[in-house]
Amino acid sequence: MRELLGGKGANLAEMCRLGLPVPPGFTIATSVCEAFYKNGGRIPDDVVAQIEKGLARLEQVMGRRFGDPEDPLLVSVRSGAAVSMPGMMDSVLNLGLNSETAGGLARLSGDRRFALDAQRRLTQMFGDVVLGIEHERFENALGRIKASRGATLDTDLDEEALGEVVDRFRAEVRAATGDEFPDDPRQQLRLAIEAVFASWNGTRAKRYRELNDIHGLLGTAVNVQAMVFGNLGAGSGTGVCFTRDPSTGENVLYGEYLVNAQGEDVVAGIRTPEPLERLERDLPDCHGRLLEIKGILERHYRDMQDLEFTVQGGKLYMLQTRTGTRTAQAAVRIAVEMVDEGLIDESEALRRVEPEQLDRLLHPTFDPQAERDVLATGLPASPGAVTGRMVFTAEDAEIWAGRGEKVVLVRNETSPEDIGGMHAAEGILTARGGMTSHAAVVARGMGKCCVAGCSALYVDAHGKTMDVGGAQLGEGDWISLDGSTGEVMRGRVATAHASLGDHFERLMKMADAKRRLGVRTNADTPADAALARSFGAEGIGLCRTEHMFFEETRIQAVREMILAETAPQRHAALQKLLPAQREDFRGIFEAMDGLPVTVRLLDPPLHEFLPHDDAAREAVAAALDVPVERVRRRCRELQEFNPMLGHRGCRLGVTHPEIYEMQARAIGEAACDAAAAGIQVVAEVMVPLVGTVTELDFCTERLRAVLDEVLEERSTKLTFLIGTMIEVPRAALVAEELARTAEFFSFGTNDLTQMTFGYSRDDSGSFLPEYVDRGVLPNDPFQSLDTAGVGRLVRMACEEGRRARPDLKLGICGEHGGDPRSIRFCHEVGLDYVSCSPYRVPVARLAAARAALE
Repeated sequence: MRELLGGKGANLAEMCRLGLPVPPGFTIATSVCEAFYKNGGRIPDDVVAQIEKGLARLEQVMGRRFGDPEDPLLVSVRSGAAVSMPGMMDSVLNLGLNSETAGGLARLSGDRRFALDAQRRLTQMFGDVVLGIEHERFENALGRIKASRGATLDTDLDEEALGEVVDRFRAEVRAATGDEFPDDPRQQLRLAIEAVFASWNGTRAKRYRELNDIHGLLGTAVNVQAMVFGNLGAGSGTGVCFTRDPSTGENVLYGEYLVNAQGEDVVAGIRTPEPLERLERDLPDCHGRLLEIKGILERHYRDMQDLEFTVQGGKLYMLQTRTGTRTAQAAVRIAVEMVDEGLIDESEALRRVEPEQLDRLLHPTFDPQAERDVLATGLPASPGAVTGRMVFTAEDAEIWAGRGEKVVLVRNETSPEDIGGMHAAEGILTARGGMTSHAAVVARGMGKCCVAGCSALYVDAHGKTMDVGGAQLGEGDWISLDGSTGEVMRGRVATAHASLGDHFERLMKMADAKRRLGVRTNADTPADAALARSFGAEGIGLCRTEHMFFEETRIQAVREMILAETAPQRHAALQKLLPAQREDFRGIFEAMDGLPVTVRLLDPPLHEFLPHDDAAREAVAAALDVPVERVRRRCRELQEFNPMLGHRGCRLGVTHPEIYEMQARAIGEAACDAAAAGIQVVAEVMVPLVGTVTELDFCTERLRAVLDEVLEERSTKLTFLIGTMIEVPRAALVAEELARTAEFFSFGTNDLTQMTFGYSRDDSGSFLPEYVDRGVLPNDPFQSLDTAGVGRLVRMACEEGRRARPDLKLGICGEHGGDPRSIRFCHEVGLDYVSCSPYRVPVARLAAARAALE
């Protein structure tokens, strides 16, 4: 019943059913939170009446009355939504105290100091949470009194000093609000409950829900519970523990304990807690009982639990249990070991590990204990944790890296020309661009950390400076990037590497046994292909040939081809590229021995290979021994208003067929060479940006002729599939026609999304976050596939394509191929495989298994 009672309330009730020691109380349902906001931020009258009934029953169970000066009942008010949101909402303890009830508490306990300590805690917490008084005002007042008394810790203050603290705190309330602290216990309770409901829409809670993609909840529940006191002397205390180590997953009770303290002392770090061994030493019976409860709760929930407990006068009370948060490494180990222990089966183990957690496991992370000076936050475009010295051009990145420096490439945005610098850099930071911008896509493919679209930055590439938040950093300054959170930090932050180990391999084997979808990778080099294969890739779904053209030794030949004025000149330039392309493809075929390799023919417009400034144009002219005016003229001729919809993809193959013919020959010869060396070649040739069947027929006819010619020349028998990317909406609409020629479809969902929505993927970062915040879109369609619109085109193309060709192979090679939600859709529509960057391969394997289990 967590949707109604919230996680905390449901679990408290569950622990009561299990016979565990839980302080009595009652839960105000999540539906009341919704009613609270509809009622103008006040608890509805009928609910107030129900709270009174709950309070009366609690008084009966406890044998004490709320507000009774002789025998007072004190209560706590704590939040608890259906989904755990640790520390994001508010709590108030010790409600019901005033000067009279504090006197009664002192007489009952025989300890006036304890009563005063409880009263000062209430005054501070109520003042902060309910009355909105700055926490520092109370801390400063407390600090002055401690200094005057020579006290270091709160526990060093005697009875007289605590009395002074209570008076000082009440004076702070009076000064801040103009009113006295409310002494009426029922007024305290009502205001505290309303404050907890109000915290549901506080900045912290809203941001947490946004970051963790939590939607559709009514609000928080509120738990009103009889107080138990961990600050009742040496035989009392409070603690937090996990039933397994949340960092490593080891099956040990892991946590901390504070003697003579209340729960907020542990959470707020007011005092330094001690390991649970202190509880075992001081109160062995309580520690033994806690170990028993660990076993009971793990067997009941069949998952690692996060526990809060209080010891009052030697008796243990459980205040909370919830599913414990854990690192990726711990999540994998716990899931696998719980299978071994018979607590869960393999299917449940796969459900216990979120696919995105594996992404963090595969990349370095920052040490959670390290200090962070966060300058700004951008989009977490490619995970990882890197530290390096800032450089502002790709050329500088290569020069600095060449002399052994670790660098971070900082750009307003990257372009294909930056590929060398991106490869040399430890990480990439851009001021513009989205999750599928050039920087993001290339970085993920390389396994490089990238923070993109960090709009708080002003990057002056010419002056080699970066301004952010009033601070200016320059070339050579150290920064750190967290590609999992998007944080940009000043200086060097220590990193830690997670070890994959046997538990990871076992989980992946479980996933492979359950999934139907194949998982390939997007890889352009033998090194990337080998890396992806080590992560379990079953082939290459996208090999982008243009990245090969940007290498320094080749780009001059590409430029010579572009500047050629006659067909023989173009042919001569292409012949210079042929051997390099052939070697590239052979290396990839060797790395993927026995697995399919889908090679996408040249896709970007030709102007991307030409320099953008006059000095660089003069250098190209000199290198190629051509007039500089010819270079300038060609740049003008190739300039386009909208290059993404311009002269690129198969349009180049139609207007310059010799380019695709050279690439087909390189593929064919590389396949023959690899086959002669004993490599099992499974080659697939993909024509990009097709919108009409005539385009595809034109290209396919020429490709097939060249491939057949090579096979005849080499006296070799090999099969080459020729297919197309479905990335233009028209292609999806005429899929039945295309499938009569194409032997496979691969959905290029980056461009398909761009053209279906009419959003530029490189510019949409300026408005898409706000669209998501305002509920205009459920999420960024470049991150998770839009199943209603773009997905409908995919589904239509699948159905129509297989109507014409029942054995049509179907895959996806856009960035969505590594997104778990998109993978679920790919499974539903019957694709054969997804393809993603190498570091996303394990994520896709797990997501595909989870999709099959749904």
